[in-house]
Amino acid sequence: MRKTLLGTMAFCMMPLFAQKEASIKIFPDQGTEVISRHIYGQFAEHLGSCIYGGLWVGENSHIPNTQGYRTDVLQALKNLSIPNLRWPGGCFADEYHWTDGIGPREKRPTMVNNNWGGTVEDNSFGTHEFLNLCELLECEPYISANVGSGTVEEMAKWVEYMTSDGDSPMARLRRENGRDKAWKVKFLGVGNESWGCGGSMRPEYYADLYRRYATYCREYDGNKLFKIASGASDYDYTWTEVLMDRVGARIEGLSLHYYTVTGWSGSKGAATQFTEEDHYWTMGKCLEVEDVIKKHIAIMDKYDPRKRVALMLDEWGTWWDEEPGTVRGHLYQQNTMRDAFVAALSLNVFHKYTDRLKMANIAQIVNVLQSMILTQDTKMVLTPTYHVFEMYKVHQDATYLPLQLICDVQKARDGREVPMVSASASKAENGKIHITLANVDLKNNQQVSLSLDNVKVKSVNGRMLTTKTITDHNTFENPDVVKPVAFSGAKVNKGSVDINLPACSIVVLEVQ
Repeated sequence: MRKTLLGTMAFCMMPLFAQKEASIKIFPDQGTEVISRHIYGQFAEHLGSCIYGGLWVGENSHIPNTQGYRTDVLQALKNLSIPNLRWPGGCFADEYHWTDGIGPREKRPTMVNNNWGGTVEDNSFGTHEFLNLCELLECEPYISANVGSGTVEEMAKWVEYMTSDGDSPMARLRRENGRDKAWKVKFLGVGNESWGCGGSMRPEYYADLYRRYATYCREYDGNKLFKIASGASDYDYTWTEVLMDRVGARIEGLSLHYYTVTGWSGSKGAATQFTEEDHYWTMGKCLEVEDVIKKHIAIMDKYDPRKRVALMLDEWGTWWDEEPGTVRGHLYQQNTMRDAFVAALSLNVFHKYTDRLKMANIAQIVNVLQSMILTQDTKMVLTPTYHVFEMYKVHQDATYLPLQLICDVQKARDGREVPMVSASASKAENGKIHITLANVDLKNNQQVSLSLDNVKVKSVNGRMLTTKTITDHNTFENPDVVKPVAFSGAKVNKGSVDINLPACSIVVLEVQ
């Protein structure tokens, strides 16, 4: 029985016996779309210890820092080649008033973070601290602005404060606060989750608000804004329909949120204690994002066949129960090899839709949900998800190469059919081809036959992320349980490649 997998030119075969072989054919001549580097975007919300203790400790901290930013975290993030960073939320964005976070830090008012645990914050990390961090990371800032509880004037003045280089009132205020030259700010989110924590709005109402707020977000001194409308949550196709119908011509980007989560009420399951059945269910749930993306794109195509409006999946990732003993509402969770697979499989899907999908932001960067990094006082640990992003960065701004995949399929407990192998391929400007592979089968190796149409492979090398147990994760006491190693299981054979892909592994190959 043959079943479609991963869209055009990819399919899977349900075997009559325990098949442990797979084949992949890549078509380098058919690559036309570039994988936007912004698909590898990050997200930093004022939530738990993401900002305070994660990114920012202040210049006077006993934790080694660079201008107040944790030096260890800063260096780790530089190694990821982060393309963009979204801030200050999330739900926090629509309660954040930017004027509270400028000026001398000792004079900034405190605030209660009502969305996330009722934590009192001192606003020591504000506009200057965020935009200066983006400069240090050499990434594009993505500002999520307040529509839910903010005014048009407030948003308009924030844009002026950040981007005006003239003799305007907000530019003068910025200079008084120590920054002469305006920042370059491209991405501007006009509200966040306006259907929920951002105001509980109907799409028709938000559509009118977007038109109003976006009108007053001016472009100063050559700074070109890319305005992003607050889009749908996973399966809410009506929201996309209304937005595209009523304001599509005024939108540069439309957001979408999709989490791999068991449900929004009750237990979501433990991050580190789960069964093999839970693992395969998770793989099926994360892969369902493809169907969601395709349906939203179909609506967008109806109103925008030239694909002028970009789809921005600016929140995605796993969401498990908070770790025992941590602060309720801070969403601190550990990160296992299962999370690494969610990252790898999701990114492999995203690459396929880069004609419309131009940005994705995993939630979140430090200490929250499916984070890159965990910190505890002076200690820092890199998560399995971090290693996936570091290994996969070879795809940034490379040309996506269509492929054909035949592999085994296993049914999850909810009936979803989960392919045991996931793959993606791209060609860099220097001509090198990179292939990312994931074997989600926890017991069986996959013997993969890889060929490139009209290309004879001369050499191959690779790296691998694997572990003995799917629940393995890195801790502050044992930070290197899951980390990349050299991969020697790929051999050139008459111009093709034979790959012994171990069970529970993620591999990146470079072929020439």
